[in-house]
Amino acid sequence: MYRILHCMSRSTFRCITGCLGEYPLDEIIYKCPKCGDLLEVVHDMEALKSRSAAAWIKLFDERYLRTTWPYGSGVWGKKEWVQPHVRDENVVSMLEGGTNLLWAERYGRELGISDLWVKQCGVSHTGSFKDLGMTVLVSTVKQMIADGKPIRAVACASTGDTSAALAAYAAAAGIRAMVILPRGKVSTAQLVQPLANGAVVLAVDGDFDNCMAMVTRLAQEEGVYLANSMNSLRIEGQKTVAIEMVQQFDWDVPDWVVIPGGNLGNVSALGAGFLMMKELGLIQKLPRICVAQAAAANPLYLAYKAGWDKFQPVAAKPTLASAIQIGNPVSVRKAIRTLQKFDGVVEQASEAELADAAARADLTGLFNCPHTGVALAALEKLIARGEVRPSDRAVVISTANGLKFTEFKVQYHEGKLPEVPHPRYGNTPVYLPNDYTAVRDEVRRRLE
Repeated sequence: MYRILHCMSRSTFRCITGCLGEYPLDEIIYKCPKCGDLLEVVHDMEALKSRSAAAWIKLFDERYLRTTWPYGSGVWGKKEWVQPHVRDENVVSMLEGGTNLLWAERYGRELGISDLWVKQCGVSHTGSFKDLGMTVLVSTVKQMIADGKPIRAVACASTGDTSAALAAYAAAAGIRAMVILPRGKVSTAQLVQPLANGAVVLAVDGDFDNCMAMVTRLAQEEGVYLANSMNSLRIEGQKTVAIEMVQQFDWDVPDWVVIPGGNLGNVSALGAGFLMMKELGLIQKLPRICVAQAAAANPLYLAYKAGWDKFQPVAAKPTLASAIQIGNPVSVRKAIRTLQKFDGVVEQASEAELADAAARADLTGLFNCPHTGVALAALEKLIARGEVRPSDRAVVISTANGLKFTEFKVQYHEGKLPEVPHPRYGNTPVYLPNDYTAVRDEVRRRLE
């Protein structure tokens, strides 16, 4: 029932600009050797079409969240579409994917939309959607090492979540991990994850873009393999969030998907998943996509407003949404290409807007990270101006677990965030003496 169709599909790297040439997925290569642009994984779609859409749906549904290795994973249950050449014994999986698609009924009702959902990608092994891509990358590296490739370590630049995912999966595989972080710009919970999993953590006085430049140079050294989303293997795992979302809707497609955007690999991954389903006949339409950026780090938003051919990197300013504090996104060309195919839009959120949006949704039972707050703020703007209609089905991609950002939460409710001096939804404890009457009177006052 869970057989994998090794003979059906062959996947390779190709240049996103169309330069001639194909490169094996186990080759240590990140950019096109002809033009220097990014690569992408290309699958043998004609071979995959030899299986009908109905048969793919049946196979994926049979595997979903089951225990037969490795197909119970939300990623590896779609192995033929992701990384068919990786042998099962080299798959490094922690049951990533399979995350809750939550009907945010009360929150949506408050915004004026009845069919609002939040894809809880932070309910994952390391607490973020980065697990989806890292399982693919580390599994491929494990196989490359088994096949004799001279890889001694995997390395990444990170604002927190990428480093946590890399460290966990590398530890499970027995591969050394090197992490370069911007010093003082990562939450304590995010910092402790790679430390606990044994990664070498280098905290650099600089921002993410500085760290990315360093790790890119480091990956040119023999024996160090790049684990950032410049490496297209990551995109292959992350695209399964689109497939899984549609699967959870019984293979129906939402009208809108709103996703936070920093380095922008997640945007192109989301599009890749939808496009693959459409080409193979599993779906008949595409959703519209909104990329949400923090106003403090908004190069894609500025390009969208000025015309796509006007993209310019910016110097990213500090933002509460630290994981998307990126002024020179690596995957910008992929993201623009995706948005053009999906009638996409880009919206931004100020610091107060993202913090208040996260807190407002929290009051309906969620517990949002600041990056999800950016997406929620963008959605609120889309609804307010009528782009997202009351009858639309909209999905917000929640990228990380709010428990990674407790300092942000506490400081918001205490009114101690300099960026948000007047939190609209602040909620602080009421301190009372050890006296029943005082407690009773406060409860009665609150119930009036």
